[in-house]
Amino acid sequence: MQELHSFFVKKSVFASNIEPPSYLFLGCLISFYKNRHRLLDWYTDLLSESPCQTIVVSRLGARRTVVTANPDNVEHMLKTNFNNFPKGKPFTEILGDFLGCGIFNVDGELWSTQRKLSSHEFSIKSLREFVVKTLQEEVENRLLPLLEEAMETEKVLDLQDVLRRFAFDTICKVSLGHDPCCLDISKPVPPLVKAFDSASEISAMRGMAPMFVVWKIKRALNIGSEKKLNEAIELVHGSVLEIIQNKKRALEAETKCGGDAEDLLSRLLSAGHDEEVVRDMVISFIMAGRDTTSSAITWLFWLLSEHQNAEKMVVKEVESMLGNGEKGLDFEVLKEMNCVKACLCESMRLYPPVAWDSKHALKDDVFPDGTFVGKGDRVTYFPYGMGRMEELWGKDRFEFKPDRWFQEPDAENGLLKPVSPFKFPVFQAGPRVCLGKEMAFIQMKYVVASILRRFEIRPVCQEQPVFVPLLTAHMAGGLKVLVRRRELKNSETLA
Repeated sequence: MQELHSFFVKKSVFASNIEPPSYLFLGCLISFYKNRHRLLDWYTDLLSESPCQTIVVSRLGARRTVVTANPDNVEHMLKTNFNNFPKGKPFTEILGDFLGCGIFNVDGELWSTQRKLSSHEFSIKSLREFVVKTLQEEVENRLLPLLEEAMETEKVLDLQDVLRRFAFDTICKVSLGHDPCCLDISKPVPPLVKAFDSASEISAMRGMAPMFVVWKIKRALNIGSEKKLNEAIELVHGSVLEIIQNKKRALEAETKCGGDAEDLLSRLLSAGHDEEVVRDMVISFIMAGRDTTSSAITWLFWLLSEHQNAEKMVVKEVESMLGNGEKGLDFEVLKEMNCVKACLCESMRLYPPVAWDSKHALKDDVFPDGTFVGKGDRVTYFPYGMGRMEELWGKDRFEFKPDRWFQEPDAENGLLKPVSPFKFPVFQAGPRVCLGKEMAFIQMKYVVASILRRFEIRPVCQEQPVFVPLLTAHMAGGLKVLVRRRELKNSETLA
């Protein structure tokens, strides 16, 4: 009788969901393959047509997948019934070779232990101060001189590449206490950076493959992209372990001299954690801290170049808060930059650094919108699509409008209104909410404020950039720009 009830529940739910064109045995494999180069927009179109902003995707060679842009479903996954939706073995297998047992790729007790440890470290004031000090050094000594030179020589820069290099230097200093000197664009990209890029890209392609069995066979035979992945992972793991071992020796020497640990690696090693565990943790932090912030800032600079009234609003806020250079960009000043934050949030709404995230159901469940979720199903919440749902953001959902984040539209230096993290889950939500969220905003605000008060950034190409989702999203071909000196008018300069 229970099986019969379950059958009718499934039938009634399926009737209310939109599904892509499917065929016997193949499922929607043909549709999936046809749309493989526009998966994000394909899913977004299907979700927009669904009465409950949820679709069910079934295809040969993959688990049944429930994709949702419904905030109630997202809250159910990430908070209400959190324990039923771990990342799951299918997901952790995709990233396991690269991230090992790092916090972003584990569940259960292993995740809980690392979460508590990381939460403690991220809440320490001294780490926050170290982050701001590192930002100041990187921006003043490397980033701004690089932009100044590009301005004087009228050189075209790939701003995305510059920001990724900057973020890699910064996150390596904060996480490892190691300076890879990546921001010197006159030198080739360091091997560690290339290996990180390669490992991230190939791991992401595993998750987007129409049939997972293909990459598993290639891995077993160590051929093609899987051979490249294995080589990249060996370089990353080996390099990070070497840094860890050097750091341990340095810490032993500093202990004798009474030195204090500042970077995250030093703190973890001082607490006595195993080298391999620490390696996996810091690799996860580097991957998350590097690509997410650089992606968000890159898209913001392009959007501001298209909406120069918003850019003027940002410059005005920065100048007013810094008193024409009388104050520095410290933590407290950065925290109060609401206009910059509104612009960043609006940029990430349209172009989220992580376009989608998946979990796997431990047992049968039913979403708040009535969608049945079977044991073992892949469940995906979809920030990219959520930012384009009329039901969530209104008819102007495709427009860049930072005002939508203020309690009172058009209010300068106004208060930001609270927005549910389940409606805007770019930093996840619930127990797995991003620990580095506050630090990410501090870094992004610091960079945006530092650049815009001195320079105008203008793309050389007027075409719409292409959004590419991998583990973290990026702009296809980069963002080629010219840098100009910003001439502040009297109306834009506040004493």
